[in-house]
Amino acid sequence: MKKIMIVNTSADYFEGTSKPTGLWLGELVHFYDYFNSKNYQIDLFNINGGSTPIDPVSLKPLMLDRVTKKYYNNETFMGMLRNSKSINEAKSAEYDVIYFTGGHGVMFDFHNNEAIQHAINEVYNHGGIVAAVCHGIAALLNVKNENGRYFIDNKEITGFSNTEEILANRKKIVPFMLESEIKKT
Repeated sequence: MKKIMIVNTSADYFEGTSKPTGLWLGELVHFYDYFNSKNYQIDLFNINGGSTPIDPVSLKPLMLDRVTKKYYNNETFMGMLRNSKSINEAKSAEYDVIYFTGGHGVMFDFHNNEAIQHAINEVYNHGGIVAAVCHGIAALLNVKNENGRYFIDNKEITGFSNTEEILANRKKIVPFMLESEIKKT
């Protein structure tokens, strides 16, 4: 059985504002739904442990597709989100895959997180898969291997662009522009 660790945000507000943010639920549940079988053990983590905040925009009718709605209405699944373990408790060397979800919340607690950096290197160095979606690639920034090279060196990655950030009207409230930071690395 393959083991997958999914890492979500613990950030529930854009820093310095009263504007809520969090996990973009669809970016978790589509991945989870695809791998949710007897062949995989899936464990949910967030940064601090406890409840994982969900970005309310991801729950609006236009965003709430069939799969997202199914999991949002599933009390067992939502209970797992409310009782997530902290990534600091993860034994990442035991996992075959680490997946970083998105949502604007990750912009505040994934970037420069030592527990995340450690988990990425542990999973990758034993031949595991490191994956991220959308803003989740913030987890990959500033991760270095034992030789001091950036994890994303010579890798093709994609994520939320500067244009998308502007169109989402979030440019002034995110701590950095993800595309710009990737290009610096």
